[in-house]
Amino acid sequence: MDMRNILVRPANTEDFAAVKQVLADTFESTWRPEITEAAAERYLSSDVGGHYVDENGPAFWVAEVDGQVAGMVHWSGDFIEALHVSGRFQRLGLGRLLLARAEQEIGKAGLPKVRLETDTFNQQSQAFYRALGYVETANYPDEEWESGLTTVLFEKSLGRGR
Repeated sequence: MDMRNILVRPANTEDFAAVKQVLADTFESTWRPEITEAAAERYLSSDVGGHYVDENGPAFWVAEVDGQVAGMVHWSGDFIEALHVSGRFQRLGLGRLLLARAEQEIGKAGLPKVRLETDTFNQQSQAFYRALGYVETANYPDEEWESGLTTVLFEKSLGRGR
């Protein structure tokens, strides 16, 4: 793919269906294999991803490849709530671009650090965050999925004092 056709921009309501598809893709490829079938059914039947987009979508930033939404990031305060890139668009640098935008905006808000979570099974995301300067600061039970998973909290200093 031509890297010049990648754009990171604020999301708009016309993006919501595509963002929901990105979340569905990452749920199927990353989370579903790791959680119980009961947890997966709860997630799907209650449309957690769809409700999340409907409620928070105006705060998202998206990565677009050749005009197609391929990833998203959402943060609140200094916490990255979600960072997702559709499987077919991974390894293009979209995650780095989205995370860099979030860090930039969090820094502009005067916050000294960025925090985010992943789970211990997700070695790919842990390696990604570590390569970008994030440091593991805590582990605790992931109660969201009720599947016996462990959450890892990462933090990164933005080099700004308050």
